[in-house]
Order: sequence, then structure tokens, then C-alpha cells
Amino acid sequence: MMASLSQMNLFKGLGGMLGALKMPDWLSQSSTPTTTFDRSYLILAIAMYMVGLIMVASSSMPVAERLFDNPFHFVIRHMIYIVLSIGIAVASLQLPMSWWQKSSGGLLLLAMVLLLVVLVVGRSVNGATRWIVVGPITIQAAEPAKLFFFCYLSAYLVRRRDEVMENFKGFLKPLVVFFLLALMLLAQPDLGTIIVMFVTTFGLLFLAGAKLWQFIGIASVGVTALSLLAVFEPYRWRRITSFLDPWQDPFGSGYQLTQSLMAYGRGEMFGQGLGNSIQKLEYLPEAHTDFVMAVLAEEFGFIGISVILLLSFILVIKALLLGRKALAQEKFFEGYFAYSIGIWMSFQAAVNVGASAGIVPTKGLTMPLISYGGSSMIIMTIAVVVLIRIDHEVRLQNIQATSGGRK
Repeated sequence: MMASLSQMNLFKGLGGMLGALKMPDWLSQSSTPTTTFDRSYLILAIAMYMVGLIMVASSSMPVAERLFDNPFHFVIRHMIYIVLSIGIAVASLQLPMSWWQKSSGGLLLLAMVLLLVVLVVGRSVNGATRWIVVGPITIQAAEPAKLFFFCYLSAYLVRRRDEVMENFKGFLKPLVVFFLLALMLLAQPDLGTIIVMFVTTFGLLFLAGAKLWQFIGIASVGVTALSLLAVFEPYRWRRITSFLDPWQDPFGSGYQLTQSLMAYGRGEMFGQGLGNSIQKLEYLPEAHTDFVMAVLAEEFGFIGISVILLLSFILVIKALLLGRKALAQEKFFEGYFAYSIGIWMSFQAAVNVGASAGIVPTKGLTMPLISYGGSSMIIMTIAVVVLIRIDHEVRLQNIQATSGGRK
């Protein structure tokens, strides 16, 4: 009865928020003692949805016109992904965090099955086999694998927290699971997802209290292994060398990065204006997916990039603060899960922007909630919904504790 009442209050609050007209009212309600969820998560997500939709529309029209004779092909699909993401978000919002914790093992198994299926019947694009095609639906198996693995890892840290903190065996067990997932991802190949999972895993283990010498030792082994994977695979090594000096071969291995850097250069402080990008006219490959931030930089300049980074930064900081708040109330699974989502989003956003700006090698990672891509959009939306649900349950516990104290 209490669970259904809390869900009713949550959806009632959502309905009231959507019906509000003034944004200051939304923000002021988020801080009141009786508010059952934080409206600012929705504001941030919707703002990034809208920016993403505008930029996908702007950057994809030339290539869509050539490939499909319809300049709005990718825009329509992106809108469908947003609507689908919102529908799945509404359903996911009804799941209590206890369900996520109890289902963590099953979700990990599902992630492994998807990664195996994609190797058998997956569709290959540009030499990578990463997509499962089911009728009109295309699933990128690596995206749910990230979320489900972080859910499993959070549940594991609750069960084995003392073991992780006290001995090497407890620290090593989740790394074995990560190693199995990494092997399947490497077969696609998808080194970018492996790196994101690697960084998030070690960040979470460190926050959970793993000893520093364990952290440094295993991290050193992991960095060495990833370096060897890059050195002994010719195409990965070409990416690194072209990243270090893309102008050495501007029409070969360094072509994509040089075009992206030109987009950043043309943007200057305030940009060329919406729709005025030159690089999106099929000079810059993957302009609406991995390099959408380069087009945004060209059209809106340093100011535009700063706004997007600020939105992402606020979302990440809120996730990390929520994790700390949940741990303070001894909701350990919720705290670790919020931490992992915050680390994941921050690192993936940093790699996406860094790759398009020539700061890190290109890794084929989307910009959360902005780049074109249905699987990434849906999974990132679910991650935001998980944060809203954690915040709701933490606030509900505070309200109940306050009400009990008054009685």
C-alpha cells in the first residue's frame, strides 16, 4: 500500500510539473521539504533532448538527402527515439530500486546474452559488428550492457562491501566479470565501451573503499593491457598517431579529426549561426552521431559548447551528490548506482567532446542525450530515470522519518 501510494505521489508530481508554466516554480518546488522528486533532472534532460534534436536536424540533412532522398530522415527517427525513450522512462519510473537490486544478476545475464547474440547475427557497419536488427528496431548491445553491469556492480558492492575493503579477493571478483564482458566487446570490436566501463568500475570501487594499493596495482595492469591492444592493432594505432598529428595525413588517417578541428576553428566565440555549418556538408563524417559537438561548435561557437558542457556538468554533479546523500542514509545500492551513473556520464561526455576537439583519440562514443542513436538515447534516459527514482525514495524516507518524529 505504501509503495503504491509513493508511486501515485510521484506520478501526480510529474503531472503537476508538466502542467506548470513558470520554470522558477519548478525549481522552487524542488527544494521544499514535502517534494517527492527533483524537477531539475527533468529540466536538464528535456533541455538536452531539445538541443540534440536541433543539432541532429542541422547536421544530418545533407547526408540524409543523399542517402535517402529525404533530408528529414534522421530527424524523424530521432524524434521517434525521444518519444520511445519517454515512454520507456514512464514505465521504468514505476520500478522501485529494490527491483533493480534483486534483478541485477538477471540483467547482467541479459547483457551477456545480447553481446553474444550480436557476435552471431549482428549487423556490421564500417567493419564493426555492434547492432542487432529486429524488424525496424536496431539495438546496440553495448549500451544496455553498460547500465546492467553498473547495476550488478552496485549490488555486488552491497553484498561484499567488507570483502572489497579488506582483501584482494573481493576486489578481484567484479573485475573477472568485467573481463568477460570486455572479451565480448573486444570481439565486435568496441574498445571505447570497454574504456568507459573500465574507468567507471575502478572509480566506483575506489569510492566504495577499496585499498589504494589494490586500486593502483590493478589500474596499472588495465592501462597496460589497453595500451597493448592499441599498439598491436593497426587501425587503433593509426587512430592514436593521427590524433597526435592529424595534419600529417589530412586526407587519410587524420581526415575526420582535421575536419572536426576546422569546425571548431570556424565557430570561434559565438559561432556561424544555426544551419550555417560548412563541415556538415559531408566534409565531416558522422557529423550527426559521434561528431555532433563539432557541428554545434561551428554553429554556436565556444558559448554553445560551454552551455552543453554546463548542462552535462550539472547533471553529473547532481548524480554524485545524490549518491553521497543515499550512502549517508545507508541506502548503499542506491548510492553506488548513482555514483556509477555520474562517473559514466561524465567520462563518456568528456571522451566525446575530447575526441571531436582533438584532445583524446576518437572512440566512437555518443554525447549523452544529444547525439543521434536510439540505443544510447533510451539507455541514457533510463539512467536519468534511475536517478529520479533514487532521489524520490531518499526524499520519501526523509518525509516519513520527519512525520514519524513529529508523531
